[in-house]
Amino acid sequence: MTHRDYSLLGADAARAMDTGLAAAEWYHTDIPRKEMKALMAREDGPAIRDSVILFGCMILFAGVGIALWPSLWSAPFWLAYGVLYGSAMDSRWHECGHGTAFRTGRYNDIVYQIACFCIVRNPVTWRWSHARHHTDTVIVGRDPEIAIMRPPVFFKLIANFFGLFDMWAGMGRMLLNASGRLDPEEATFIPDSEKPKVVRVARIWTAIYAATILLALWMGSILPLMVIGLPRLYGAWHHVMTGLLQHGGLADNVIDHRLNSRTVLMNPVSRFIYWNMNYHVEHHMFPMVPYHRLPELHERIKDDLPAPTPSIIAGFREMWPALKRQLANEEYFIQRALPPTARPYKVGLHEAQMQGAAE
Repeated sequence: MTHRDYSLLGADAARAMDTGLAAAEWYHTDIPRKEMKALMAREDGPAIRDSVILFGCMILFAGVGIALWPSLWSAPFWLAYGVLYGSAMDSRWHECGHGTAFRTGRYNDIVYQIACFCIVRNPVTWRWSHARHHTDTVIVGRDPEIAIMRPPVFFKLIANFFGLFDMWAGMGRMLLNASGRLDPEEATFIPDSEKPKVVRVARIWTAIYAATILLALWMGSILPLMVIGLPRLYGAWHHVMTGLLQHGGLADNVIDHRLNSRTVLMNPVSRFIYWNMNYHVEHHMFPMVPYHRLPELHERIKDDLPAPTPSIIAGFREMWPALKRQLANEEYFIQRALPPTARPYKVGLHEAQMQGAAE
């Protein structure tokens, strides 16, 4: 591949279908059925605890921020609120979208809807988008959620630490859907029966944002937008920081998650915000294992995986030079070493990729 076409309607989408990369059979570490069933067991307790902490802190930080407004003393509270709104909600829509955070389905649905609104991702669209992401993880032309394309555009990557491109795209898609239309790429993975739901949600959200803007104009203050909307910008940095590490600098067009996903060891605060998605190889191999069981899953299968990246800083030290090399050579990627106890990488459809890693 001399140049990648990331459009879901382009040449690489057709190539993925023709070569068998689309909906391929992925490598999985062998785990006995009974043990896997136990790891997949859902429960309400951990997610209820974490949600009470999350929403309690959001109410507290926003309340203090409002009380201290417009003093600069309010800034630390808005920054903390922003990270929970603009970053923690990213992991909440993700895990609740899988339906694994809570055992009770309606609890998953409630948190999923709130989180999708905060992060400006239509809950109907992104449920189907993420299903495609797991079916065709980092397959060019098939995966609609590839965060770092080749060659990387560093200005865009850095700007998204402030939510600029991502928020703009989300709002634009919301207004498009509110007008009764879908983006042509969305139409490739959203069933026709779900399309009216996409439009209905977009119209409700548009009304909420319009009311918030009108309130801000009436008050002559951006305070309402500090509560709804702006945190998606000033609080985005954490979810972008952790999200880039998921697949950045690793292989594309492969069918072994050990090649295209990265597990990173993180501090407890980041793990709470990220809801354990730092165990990303494990999550992609077994997406129905709840977030609170991922550390246990990691311990169970770590002998079959590359060694985890020891920290967020170490992850960027590994990833950033690889992204710079991809400016000149789109085929370059990091191939992480497997321990002697691991089964070899699954190479059936991607011998050329393996060669590219060695160059």
